[in-house]
Amino acid sequence: MHKRSLTCLLLAVALAAPLAAQAHKMWMVPSATNVSGADPWVTVDAAISNDLYFPDHHPASLDQLVITAPDGQTAKPQNASTGKYRSVFDVELAQQGTYKLALVNQGVFARYELDGQKKRWRGKAAELATAIPAGAKAVEVAAIDSRVETFVTNGKPNTTALKPAGKGLELVPVSGVTDLVEGEPATFQLLLDGKPAAGLTVSAIAGATRYRNAPEAMSAQTGADGRFTFTWPHPGMYWVNAATEDDRSEVKQASKRRLAYTATFEVLPE
Repeated sequence: MHKRSLTCLLLAVALAAPLAAQAHKMWMVPSATNVSGADPWVTVDAAISNDLYFPDHHPASLDQLVITAPDGQTAKPQNASTGKYRSVFDVELAQQGTYKLALVNQGVFARYELDGQKKRWRGKAAELATAIPAGAKAVEVAAIDSRVETFVTNGKPNTTALKPAGKGLELVPVSGVTDLVEGEPATFQLLLDGKPAAGLTVSAIAGATRYRNAPEAMSAQTGADGRFTFTWPHPGMYWVNAATEDDRSEVKQASKRRLAYTATFEVLPE
């Protein structure tokens, strides 16, 4: 698929985030979240799919991939490849501590009418001025800001890579991200532009939805401090998602900003 088409699809998934239970879901899933040894590596799949963690729809674009190492510096993916249904890359875990892997997507979505026909456009903010025809009417523009993350720890976990950037919708772990255990509560905090994101609904869906008639879904509400808690019913990979919108876009033409955060967590047996 062409890079522009992939980017548009990522933005469409971000727009659909509030309908997470029904919509296609974007995700990254590592081959392991806890590793050790002299030369550990992980392989990561990234895709947009109907069934969680089964690539069956489109690959995720790796153009916006950012890997933050335990010392806070940016690490490079190895052996990256994009196929028909998924993208794959390896990460050499050369440092001790926790790595954050993120697909950071920022763009613009526009609706307008031209010659009596309804049109849509998705792309980058810098392209907006020339993308909308001069004769367009009923133009509506929304900025899109989404993050899709997962985490891997080599040896003892640390929190340097997990520090928020202070922009968009971000997650800060309170209970950790790679030491989650079934039956134990795990607490996280959502931030919006660096401040607690209160009153948001957070969804969690257990992986392997392909083998169930209905998703195993949970939901929680963020408190005034942006915190929420899940108690994991069983081991496995979980897809966690939250979304919101406001009018604080840096894109001048945009009347609103739509934000989404998604993460994959591994929950281990007790």
